[in-house]
Amino acid sequence: MIHEILPVGPLQCNCSVIGDKTSREAIVIDPGDDIQDVLALVRKHNLQVKQIVVTHAHIDHVGGAMKLRTATGAPILLNQNDYALLKMLDVQAAWIGVPTPGKVEVDHSLSQADTVKAGALEANVIHTPGHTEGSICLYFPADKKLIAGDTL
Repeated sequence: MIHEILPVGPLQCNCSVIGDKTSREAIVIDPGDDIQDVLALVRKHNLQVKQIVVTHAHIDHVGGAMKLRTATGAPILLNQNDYALLKMLDVQAAWIGVPTPGKVEVDHSLSQADTVKAGALEANVIHTPGHTEGSICLYFPADKKLIAGDTL
């Protein structure tokens, strides 16, 4: 497994690029901002983004998702319990003094026990409401790795 963490945006959200070494397929988790830097990291490892996963719909985690989808064609995945927060990105942007990223369109909803795949990589979705109603974690059992967003 390739796993690189890139702090992005003014709040330095941890964006993870997780790639399969054989297929070169990747999952990008929480692309909050600085998408050119995220894409540079993807190119560094010669990866193709297959999934864009957002652990929850706060602007520092979802703000760059549409730019990344436009650049890669990969679908955006988010738990449906956070859809209401997507309608408040302008308010969230005002709170931290950043430009509004525009409308984020989710391609697929993620729920408890769903699986996210890229090449041989497989992650189990764990619904962890608390930080937001739709917060999720991704657990990669083969690597015993948990990506927790802001849950922990």
